[in-house]
Amino acid sequence: MPDSGTEVLITGMGSENARAAISKYFESKRPARVITAGFAGGLDPTLELGAIVFNSQDASLAKALQNQGARGCNFLFTESVAVTADQKKQLRLKSGADAVEMESHAIAEVCREAHIHCSIVRVISDTSMEDLPLDFNRIMTSNKRISIIKLALQIIRSPAKIPKLIQFRKKTIFAAKQLGAALDAATAMAR
Repeated sequence: MPDSGTEVLITGMGSENARAAISKYFESKRPARVITAGFAGGLDPTLELGAIVFNSQDASLAKALQNQGARGCNFLFTESVAVTADQKKQLRLKSGADAVEMESHAIAEVCREAHIHCSIVRVISDTSMEDLPLDFNRIMTSNKRISIIKLALQIIRSPAKIPKLIQFRKKTIFAAKQLGAALDAATAMAR
């Protein structure tokens, strides 16, 4: 649970949703700092499920995160989900990045324009060596939301994917808990 000075804003998936949500939030609020947090796909083969990675110029937050076992990270920002281990390998080779995600660059850009410090804190939800159970790009709407109808059709066409989806859900729950614990501890230390 966030402390009394922390607010949580859920932006949704993708840069357009993130940019719109943070811009609207800034219309009525001006926080001292922003921490963009969520899932990332691992590109560096040494990053394991649940690893906390970050990029921050806030020295106290960076130190607090490192004290929690988090690792500084070079992020690659994309507009689509990296689905296969081969795609992740190619992204790593082309960019040299450690992890890939879809929202933080847009949030950081809006923060930069508003002169508000922004830190990126992510948790690895899928490693560089694993394929996702579905091509999530194929089940998204044009505004980067999961289409229940497209998801249902994918499952009907490939019911054998159900156990893999259940396992992926368990992994994301584990990763989310890791992220929450690290953020709680680090923000308490960095105050």
